Amino acid sequence: MRFRKIHGAGNDFILIAGSSADLDKDWSDTARRLCARRTGIGADGLIVSALIDTDPAVLGVACFNADGSIATMCGNALRCAAWCAATDHSFHDMTLVMAGVKHQALVGDDGSWVTAEAGAIDPRCIELVWNGHALCFDSAHTGTEHVVAVVDNVDSLDAEECGRLVRHHPRLAPLGSNVNFVQATGPQALKIRTYERGVEAETLSCGSGAVAAVVVATLHGLVTDSPVTVHNRSGTPLTVRPHAERSSAFWIGGPVTLTYQGELT
Repeated sequence: MRFRKIHGAGNDFILIAGSSADLDKDWSDTARRLCARRTGIGADGLIVSALIDTDPAVLGVACFNADGSIATMCGNALRCAAWCAATDHSFHDMTLVMAGVKHQALVGDDGSWVTAEAGAIDPRCIELVWNGHALCFDSAHTGTEHVVAVVDNVDSLDAEECGRLVRHHPRLAPLGSNVNFVQATGPQALKIRTYERGVEAETLSCGSGAVAAVVVATLHGLVTDSPVTVHNRSGTPLTVRPHAERSSAFWIGGPVTLTYQGELT
């Protein structure tokens, strides 16, 4: 079974291009084994993709987090799957289906782009003081659960320790949430740090988190123009811009990098 080790702006995955039957399999144990940083290949998640149709191009995508849980939405996993489909089949405009939800995808010289839907914001859903920092989190659903706190300096926080605490907050039970800390650096720029549920650690980049950050920052008047550059821990930013035809949808774009490929035996 061949695989690619690939990352979208630092959010890294093991990608297996299989058949439609593979999309129905439970890859939880495989994900936990392969994604282990010390004993496996190492990754934030496992992607299984399959070509469903060619005219128009439709790709089924399943994503399993490093802990074996299923991701209902992962922007960078979708971007990586789209990039691989463009490489393998020369598709540059396609539909991706993850967890029953359709996403548009475009792959070109300006990167790999996918769409994400943003739901209503629940403001001030969690308020707490952590190590002297007063934090107020808004909840924003972008295909998966996110909470976002606007802070003065993201680098002054221990995003992993605080993120783990908030991820398990009783107000977020039973599912918990991804946790984002966001700093505005200009009318079209944000800095972000994200603790990802399912990875159970701070990741270098999060696509759906970038959309949640832009939605919350816009609500607070911190970003006032589009597109928005979202600077993450990888040093390779993502770009978020509104969808031209759907008011609740956004495009997430950025680079995808193939690290290496191999064969599982």
